[in-house]
Amino acid sequence: MLAILSITLPIFAAVAVGYLTVRGGLFKPSDMRLFGSFVLNLALPALLFKAVATRDVSEVFNLTYMVVFLAGALLTITAAFVLLTLLGTSPSRRAVAVMGSSCPNSGFVGYPLMLLTFPELAGQILALNMLVENFVIIPACLVLFELAKPGRERSLPQLITGIAFGVLRRPMVIALILGLIVSLLKLPMPEPLMRTVSIFAASASALALFTIGGALVGLPFKGHRALASLTAAGKLLLHPAMVALALAAALALGMEPLSSELAAAVVLSAAIPMFSIYALFASEMGHEGMASIAQIIATAVSFLTLSALMFVLL
Repeated sequence: MLAILSITLPIFAAVAVGYLTVRGGLFKPSDMRLFGSFVLNLALPALLFKAVATRDVSEVFNLTYMVVFLAGALLTITAAFVLLTLLGTSPSRRAVAVMGSSCPNSGFVGYPLMLLTFPELAGQILALNMLVENFVIIPACLVLFELAKPGRERSLPQLITGIAFGVLRRPMVIALILGLIVSLLKLPMPEPLMRTVSIFAASASALALFTIGGALVGLPFKGHRALASLTAAGKLLLHPAMVALALAAALALGMEPLSSELAAAVVLSAAIPMFSIYALFASEMGHEGMASIAQIIATAVSFLTLSALMFVLL
């Protein structure tokens, strides 16, 4: 158990430092938006490009891992959607809760966790997660958002096309695509360029965790607390359970088995809290308060759930 705590404690200590420094006035909450923008638009794209461009494309596309991660997320989306419908949740709140239950924070929390747990595989795991999240999981949730908006004018194909173009404009997706091109064509990369990329990539882990903590200060606490708690439970418990179920199904169907490290990583990747801009997405539906409460609960409780899950898996 001490070995598990040696991994999880530094992660949540970095989150606590971010929270305490903002709470104490050393930084302002608005500074966290700047730090977050740096991580999202520079540090993580640099990390993803390096992780993909310096590997053979066969390592990047681990089919079993991607199928399991995707199937687990789709099962979570379906289960959460059905449950919330049965509970009579409004379409807008249901869409926000489904997103919170199925979209993990692979960049800000997942990568630092994998860096401490599986340092040699952390970059590959991040790339695999980001491919699935950015191209399928997040767009699927955004479709639910659009379908829940009253007075929708665009058809479903138009919605999907618009979301697809939005995805392709994200710096992390651009970095993934460029890295894949370099890997596929085996293009030689100048050492000064890769050193520059490495400098930005190295800043991702600590700054991402620090930003997570600082961003919790000042979040609105008014919202549907019962739904927020249910959303947090969906993220921390339902999502990893569905991924574990998908992993067992994939093995039963004869897919190529994952290594013990990747098998543990795919379940752990689903067990981390929801992504950092969750409340921002929820604000489009007018439910940022509920989303903020869910994010705070999930971030706090994940120290216990992640530690327990790692104890079982590792």
